[in-house]
Amino acid sequence: MDETGGLHEPPVAGVRAVDGAVVVSLVGELDLYNAHVVRERLAAAANDGGERLVVDLSDVTFIDSTGLGVLVEARSRLANRRAFVVVAPGVEARRALEISGLDRHFAVHETLEAALAADL
Repeated sequence: MDETGGLHEPPVAGVRAVDGAVVVSLVGELDLYNAHVVRERLAAAANDGGERLVVDLSDVTFIDSTGLGVLVEARSRLANRRAFVVVAPGVEARRALEISGLDRHFAVHETLEAALAADL
């Protein structure tokens, strides 16, 4: 059994430091079953003290309201909420961000380079 109870692939593909930012790459389905894993990794990344927290959604195929809530929670952990950046959401993730209205609250960029270069 994996950390998601064997139901999904692990949702966190990696965490790395890039140009003073902490980049968390998420994959697959982000939902109730693996939200705890994503929550823990994003909380740890938020505490790492990087200039910004970049969440890469390029390989996310589905995100439900629980997954969106985890993103909101991670953003709320940062002293500078503008330092929370989302990059490369695919069709499904982008739709979820738009329907929920979170695309108006998160800085959403098409590429990692754009996310790293954006003003905070």
